[in-house]
Amino acid sequence: MRHAERSGADDWPPSPVTIPGGSGLLPPAQPAAPGRDSRDAATGAAATPTGRGTAVQTPPWDTHFPAPAPPPAAERPEPAPPEAPPPAPPPRRARLYVIDAVRLFAAVLVALHHFAGTKRANTAHNVIWDRPVSHIMPTVFRFAAYGWIGVEIFFVISGFVICMSCWGRRPRDFFVSRVIRLYPAYWFGVVFTTVVLTAFPGVWAKPTTRDALYNLSMLQSGSRIPNVDGVYWTLWSELRFYLIFLVVVAAGLTYRKVVVFCCVWGALAMLAPVSGLPFLVLLADPDGAWYFIAGLALFLMYRFGQDLLLWGILALSWLMAQDEIGRRIDQVEHVSSWRGALTVYTLFILFMVCVALGYTDRFQWKWLITAGSLTYPFYLIHYTAGTIAIHHLRDRADPRVLVAGLIVGGLVLSYLIHRLVERPVSKLLKRGLTNAFAHLGPMPSRKTAS
Repeated sequence: MRHAERSGADDWPPSPVTIPGGSGLLPPAQPAAPGRDSRDAATGAAATPTGRGTAVQTPPWDTHFPAPAPPPAAERPEPAPPEAPPPAPPPRRARLYVIDAVRLFAAVLVALHHFAGTKRANTAHNVIWDRPVSHIMPTVFRFAAYGWIGVEIFFVISGFVICMSCWGRRPRDFFVSRVIRLYPAYWFGVVFTTVVLTAFPGVWAKPTTRDALYNLSMLQSGSRIPNVDGVYWTLWSELRFYLIFLVVVAAGLTYRKVVVFCCVWGALAMLAPVSGLPFLVLLADPDGAWYFIAGLALFLMYRFGQDLLLWGILALSWLMAQDEIGRRIDQVEHVSSWRGALTVYTLFILFMVCVALGYTDRFQWKWLITAGSLTYPFYLIHYTAGTIAIHHLRDRADPRVLVAGLIVGGLVLSYLIHRLVERPVSKLLKRGLTNAFAHLGPMPSRKTAS
């Protein structure tokens, strides 16, 4: 047979073929049915015997053969259901330059308060002005008396920015980012302030060498060692927040986990004051927790959109904050009213809601990045050095010009600290810590929800 590999009619020869003796491979010839011709299946010609052997003929038309079994179908696995497409990540938002502006505004507000709005500066024969600052600059004093709210603003922004900066990052990345952000400028601030206190005695107490060295750790508040500069007390709240939030970062940040963290930490902050447990008070930080929680809720609004749960967390944080504001006025500040301070704080929270909902995305002034980078160094160096400068220059310059000049000069010095100290030291720290963590081996990565 020709082209045995072909199927169908081509398997039959085009003309009769005689196979001597018969091969037994084909059925014997059958007589044609009456009225019908047996014709070659390929050519249509009648198949006739040739006289010897068996002629190969096509089967008659009325011969019934069993229907051939269909070829077994290839066993194909059932197609798997199509996988659901991964959730689309939230649309990329523009950089929040306005956050840098708010941070700088808060730092200037705190400095103005320390220079011209504290209870200490408004007493007779004080070491800063020697007479009540409200007698020297009454209008400036009334405004500066509320500048301490800048610390609460810092805490809210810290909750917002920390959650944003560590989303989707490993715990080691979070740790490294906090170390390189906090310590280089802080180390310079401790050394700078210690030198100023040593060079210009008589205004504030000079720290001992032991205390100054311990301050370099940033853990002095935990050991009840005096701060070299009074403004360092806020860093203790920041460190506790970072340590607690690191647990959530290690578990993998998701909307649900951050919400649960806000609820649990808020509950601890409410229970801590009446618990009689110093460790719980240390952990819960009832004086600062609700500001950080407000920042976290605002960031979740920014990333996932607003919902009733987040509004509830933000509202509860505001209710708790108004009580803390009142207690701080009664116990520490004594220079501003509760209504005025709460109004300033509320306006700030409303502004941050506008930030979270995207109403400020249009402000894309890149110079604000530099402005924001000055905030931390300025906050660290302004108080002790600035008040000592006022003590020595108060009778030689107009007080308003003196305050404004100290703020501008502090910002210039902060820029130099950022460029000459913070940036190069941060790079060295980052490289060294990254190499150190590389020696520990790879850590299992966690996928976090968008």
